[in-house]
Amino acid sequence: MSGGVDSSVAAVLLKEAGYAVTGITMCLGVKQEAAKPRCCGAAAIEDAKMVCQRLRIPHYIMDFSGDLENRIIAKFVDEYLQAKTPNPCIDCNRYLKFGALLEKVISLDFDFLATGHYARIERQEPAAGYSLKKGIDTKKEQSYVLYALTQDKFRRLLMPLGDYTKAQVRQIAQAQSLSIADKPESQEICFIPDDNYPEFIKERLKEGFAEAIKPGPIIDKHGQVLGEHQGIIFYTVGQRKRIGIANSEPLYVTAIDKENNAIVVGGKEDAYADELIADKAHFIDAQGLKEPVEAEVKIRYLHPPADAMVIPEAGDRVRIRFKQPQWAITPGQAAVFYQKDTLLGGGTITNFGDGSL
Repeated sequence: MSGGVDSSVAAVLLKEAGYAVTGITMCLGVKQEAAKPRCCGAAAIEDAKMVCQRLRIPHYIMDFSGDLENRIIAKFVDEYLQAKTPNPCIDCNRYLKFGALLEKVISLDFDFLATGHYARIERQEPAAGYSLKKGIDTKKEQSYVLYALTQDKFRRLLMPLGDYTKAQVRQIAQAQSLSIADKPESQEICFIPDDNYPEFIKERLKEGFAEAIKPGPIIDKHGQVLGEHQGIIFYTVGQRKRIGIANSEPLYVTAIDKENNAIVVGGKEDAYADELIADKAHFIDAQGLKEPVEAEVKIRYLHPPADAMVIPEAGDRVRIRFKQPQWAITPGQAAVFYQKDTLLGGGTITNFGDGSL
């Protein structure tokens, strides 16, 4: 229970369904900012405690700050230093919520771990296992960040909000007179103060920042030097603002060249690509992907799904060819593939191009 309306209503629904519910809040040791809701800050813990008191269910606080540090933050910083743009929410779900926390609740002899995610877990025929489907609320659905879940974990998980809209969830909270019914959502990464990634990384590296982050050239696609950047961590593919170059036409970051410490810029059309490579591919079906399949692919959490062919390659790599070029394909982000509302799997984007990869 994060102290927000979603996990609180999940507890309400489960209690009404006859489950013996216990609330567990993960303490992650993040800084609390005034007037900014955080899903795991001190104020959120107090909100979760009050909801549990209102629902008359036990409430426990468990410290996972070390796991956040070692499994999420360290990787987040390293990915930026490697010219990638990571999605720590995927890793948080994989390693913390459905990793360390799930292991903990199983060790305490609970039958299930339930969360307030807007996604649906469906049991197939016994031999077929489970499938993961989009939540019905198209604006809130969260299956994208859950693509790394495995069959052995699905049998221990409950996601009661998958069949509800956010508006319905708030109505349930109001009907239960929960104090968090109208609580605003946290939109930012919980451990990044003020959503300032470079400042966070600078603070983490301290004296090593100047050595790790060096100025370098800003070049066009032909290699012509147009200016100088102050460090690759300040840029991401598709960025237009704060490039620092005067030009008659708008310039966009089209690639980040880690090897040469260079930022590549071009026109908007240069930031489109029709193909990508993703590694560490994971499939919800334990059999994996044997043959190319047509699917809809999301290359970012809020990116609309695009028609593509997903092609398995050696090891855990997949090649994805889009029917139409996609804007700002970004290494470090996840490419997640669907057929209709069923999630097939996903992987981490490592490269992109125009078919010449």
